[in-house]
Amino acid sequence: MITRSRRALGTTLILTLALCAAAAAPAAAHDAQGVGGGLVSGFMHPILGWDHVAAMVAVGLLGAVLGAPAIYLLPIEFPLVMAGGGALGVAGVPLPGVEVGIAASALVLGLMVAAGRPIPLWLAAIVVGVFAVFHGHAHGTELPVAADALSFGIGFVVGTGLLHLAGIVLGLAWRWNAGKVVVRAAGGMIAVAGIAFLTGTA
Repeated sequence: MITRSRRALGTTLILTLALCAAAAAPAAAHDAQGVGGGLVSGFMHPILGWDHVAAMVAVGLLGAVLGAPAIYLLPIEFPLVMAGGGALGVAGVPLPGVEVGIAASALVLGLMVAAGRPIPLWLAAIVVGVFAVFHGHAHGTELPVAADALSFGIGFVVGTGLLHLAGIVLGLAWRWNAGKVVVRAAGGMIAVAGIAFLTGTA
Protein backbone atom coordinates (compact mmCIF):
# COMPACT_ATOMS: atom_id res chain seq x y z
CA MET A 1 0.00 0.00 0.00
CA ILE A 2 1.42 3.37 -1.05
CA THR A 3 2.02 5.65 1.92
CA ARG A 4 1.19 9.35 1.92
CA SER A 5 4.91 10.27 2.02
CA ARG A 6 5.64 8.15 -1.07
CA ARG A 7 2.74 9.78 -2.90
CA ALA A 8 4.15 13.17 -1.99
CA LEU A 9 7.60 12.19 -3.27
CA GLY A 10 6.08 10.92 -6.51
CA THR A 11 4.15 14.14 -6.97
CA THR A 12 7.27 16.20 -6.30
CA LEU A 13 9.25 14.24 -8.86
CA ILE A 14 6.54 14.64 -11.48
CA LEU A 15 6.37 18.39 -10.85
CA THR A 16 10.16 18.59 -11.11
CA LEU A 17 10.18 16.84 -14.47
CA ALA A 18 7.30 19.02 -15.67
CA LEU A 19 9.16 22.17 -14.73
CA CYS A 20 12.28 20.98 -16.53
CA ALA A 21 10.25 20.14 -19.64
CA ALA A 22 8.46 23.48 -19.56
CA ALA A 23 11.71 25.37 -19.27
CA ALA A 24 13.49 23.41 -22.00
CA ALA A 25 11.81 25.19 -24.90
CA PRO A 26 12.97 28.72 -24.06
CA ALA A 27 16.38 27.51 -22.89
CA ALA A 28 18.02 28.95 -25.99
CA ALA A 29 17.40 32.42 -24.60
CA HIS A 30 20.59 32.18 -22.57
CA ASP A 31 21.06 35.94 -22.64
CA ALA A 32 17.35 36.85 -22.59
CA GLN A 33 16.27 40.25 -21.32
CA GLY A 34 14.56 41.08 -18.04
CA VAL A 35 13.37 39.15 -15.03
CA GLY A 36 11.68 36.35 -17.01
CA GLY A 37 14.74 35.81 -19.17
CA GLY A 38 16.97 35.88 -16.12
CA LEU A 39 14.88 33.27 -14.31
CA VAL A 40 14.81 30.90 -17.29
CA SER A 41 18.50 31.39 -18.03
CA GLY A 42 19.47 30.88 -14.40
CA PHE A 43 17.21 27.85 -14.02
CA MET A 44 18.63 26.12 -17.08
CA HIS A 45 22.27 27.06 -16.46
CA PRO A 46 23.07 24.24 -14.01
CA ILE A 47 20.80 21.76 -15.79
CA LEU A 48 22.53 22.17 -19.16
CA GLY A 49 26.03 21.44 -17.83
CA TRP A 50 26.70 17.74 -17.25
CA ASP A 51 29.52 18.48 -14.80
CA HIS A 52 27.14 20.57 -12.69
CA VAL A 53 24.34 18.02 -12.98
CA ALA A 54 26.58 15.15 -11.85
CA ALA A 55 27.87 16.96 -8.76
CA MET A 56 24.49 18.33 -7.69
CA VAL A 57 22.75 14.98 -8.01
CA ALA A 58 25.64 13.48 -6.03
CA VAL A 59 24.98 15.93 -3.18
CA GLY A 60 21.39 14.68 -2.96
CA LEU A 61 22.55 11.08 -3.10
CA LEU A 62 25.16 11.68 -0.40
CA GLY A 63 22.57 13.26 1.86
CA ALA A 64 20.30 10.25 1.41
CA VAL A 65 23.16 7.84 2.13
CA LEU A 66 24.14 9.67 5.33
CA GLY A 67 20.52 10.10 6.43
CA ALA A 68 19.09 12.80 8.67
CA PRO A 69 20.11 15.53 9.20
CA ALA A 70 22.51 15.40 6.22
CA ILE A 71 19.65 14.66 3.80
CA TYR A 72 18.22 18.10 4.64
CA LEU A 73 21.33 20.13 5.45
CA LEU A 74 23.62 19.30 2.52
CA PRO A 75 21.08 20.23 -0.21
CA ILE A 76 20.41 23.48 1.67
CA GLU A 77 24.08 24.25 2.22
CA PHE A 78 25.12 23.77 -1.38
CA PRO A 79 22.95 26.47 -3.03
CA LEU A 80 23.56 28.91 -0.16
CA VAL A 81 27.35 28.61 -0.41
CA MET A 82 27.09 28.48 -4.20
CA ALA A 83 25.31 31.85 -4.13
CA GLY A 84 28.27 33.27 -2.24
CA GLY A 85 30.66 31.84 -4.82
CA GLY A 86 28.44 33.30 -7.54
CA ALA A 87 28.75 36.74 -5.95
CA LEU A 88 32.54 36.39 -6.08
CA GLY A 89 32.32 35.52 -9.77
CA VAL A 90 30.05 38.47 -10.55
CA ALA A 91 32.42 40.77 -8.65
CA GLY A 92 35.33 39.51 -10.74
CA VAL A 93 37.21 38.02 -7.78
CA PRO A 94 39.62 35.46 -9.25
CA LEU A 95 39.45 31.83 -8.12
CA PRO A 96 42.17 29.54 -9.51
CA GLY A 97 41.28 26.10 -10.80
CA VAL A 98 37.52 26.57 -11.08
CA GLU A 99 37.04 24.04 -13.88
CA VAL A 100 39.29 21.51 -12.14
CA GLY A 101 37.36 22.06 -8.91
CA ILE A 102 34.03 21.45 -10.65
CA ALA A 103 35.28 18.28 -12.35
CA ALA A 104 36.87 17.07 -9.10
CA SER A 105 33.57 17.60 -7.29
CA ALA A 106 31.88 14.95 -9.42
CA LEU A 107 34.76 12.54 -8.82
CA VAL A 108 35.02 13.06 -5.05
CA LEU A 109 31.29 13.22 -4.30
CA GLY A 110 30.66 10.24 -6.57
CA LEU A 111 33.30 8.22 -4.73
CA MET A 112 31.79 9.20 -1.37
CA VAL A 113 28.41 7.91 -2.51
CA ALA A 114 29.90 4.77 -4.06
CA ALA A 115 31.78 3.98 -0.85
CA GLY A 116 28.52 4.14 1.09
CA ARG A 117 30.42 4.70 4.33
CA PRO A 118 29.08 6.83 7.18
CA ILE A 119 31.19 9.95 7.63
CA PRO A 120 30.85 12.85 10.09
CA LEU A 121 28.39 15.51 9.03
CA TRP A 122 30.98 18.25 9.52
CA LEU A 123 33.34 16.55 7.05
CA ALA A 124 30.60 16.10 4.45
CA ALA A 125 29.59 19.75 4.94
CA ILE A 126 33.15 20.98 4.38
CA VAL A 127 33.57 18.92 1.20
CA VAL A 128 30.19 20.03 -0.18
CA GLY A 129 30.82 23.66 0.78
CA VAL A 130 34.23 23.84 -0.88
CA PHE A 131 32.90 22.44 -4.14
CA ALA A 132 29.84 24.72 -3.97
CA VAL A 133 32.17 27.74 -4.11
CA PHE A 134 33.67 26.51 -7.39
CA HIS A 135 30.26 25.83 -8.94
CA GLY A 136 28.92 29.20 -7.79
CA HIS A 137 31.95 31.10 -9.07
CA ALA A 138 31.55 29.50 -12.49
CA HIS A 139 27.88 30.52 -12.61
CA GLY A 140 28.68 34.06 -11.51
CA THR A 141 31.48 34.46 -14.04
CA GLU A 142 29.26 33.19 -16.87
CA LEU A 143 26.29 35.37 -15.86
CA PRO A 144 24.76 36.62 -19.14
CA VAL A 145 25.26 40.36 -19.43
CA ALA A 146 21.68 40.92 -20.61
CA ALA A 147 20.06 38.83 -17.88
CA ASP A 148 18.65 40.28 -14.67
CA ALA A 149 21.27 39.29 -12.06
CA LEU A 150 18.89 38.73 -9.14
CA SER A 151 16.38 36.67 -11.14
CA PHE A 152 19.24 34.70 -12.71
CA GLY A 153 20.54 33.90 -9.23
CA ILE A 154 17.09 32.81 -8.04
CA GLY A 155 16.71 30.65 -11.15
CA PHE A 156 20.00 28.83 -10.73
CA VAL A 157 19.39 28.23 -7.01
CA VAL A 158 15.98 26.71 -7.85
CA GLY A 159 17.47 24.62 -10.67
CA THR A 160 20.20 23.41 -8.33
CA GLY A 161 17.65 22.52 -5.67
CA LEU A 162 15.69 20.41 -8.12
CA LEU A 163 18.84 18.51 -9.09
CA HIS A 164 19.50 17.85 -5.40
CA LEU A 165 15.90 16.66 -5.07
CA ALA A 166 16.40 14.22 -7.94
CA GLY A 167 19.43 12.81 -6.12
CA ILE A 168 17.48 12.55 -2.86
CA VAL A 169 14.57 10.73 -4.54
CA LEU A 170 16.97 8.20 -6.08
CA GLY A 171 18.88 8.00 -2.82
CA LEU A 172 15.76 6.96 -0.88
CA ALA A 173 16.34 3.51 -2.34
CA TRP A 174 19.24 3.28 0.15
CA ARG A 175 16.86 1.87 2.78
CA TRP A 176 16.69 -1.46 0.88
CA ASN A 177 19.58 -3.81 0.20
CA ALA A 178 18.96 -3.85 -3.54
CA GLY A 179 18.57 -0.09 -3.46
CA LYS A 180 22.00 0.29 -1.86
CA VAL A 181 23.51 -1.42 -4.90
CA VAL A 182 21.69 1.00 -7.23
CA VAL A 183 22.72 4.09 -5.25
CA ARG A 184 26.35 3.02 -4.98
CA ALA A 185 26.39 2.22 -8.70
CA ALA A 186 25.02 5.71 -9.41
CA GLY A 187 27.82 7.16 -7.28
CA GLY A 188 30.34 5.09 -9.21
CA MET A 189 29.01 6.37 -12.54
CA ILE A 190 29.23 9.95 -11.29
CA ALA A 191 32.83 9.33 -10.21
CA VAL A 192 33.68 7.92 -13.65
CA ALA A 193 32.06 10.98 -15.22
CA GLY A 194 34.25 13.12 -12.94
CA ILE A 195 37.35 11.39 -14.29
CA ALA A 196 36.12 12.08 -17.82
CA PHE A 197 35.58 15.76 -16.94
CA LEU A 198 39.07 16.00 -15.43
CA THR A 199 40.75 14.37 -18.42
CA GLY A 200 38.70 16.31 -20.95
CA THR A 201 37.23 13.19 -22.53
CA ALA A 202 33.62 14.16 -21.70
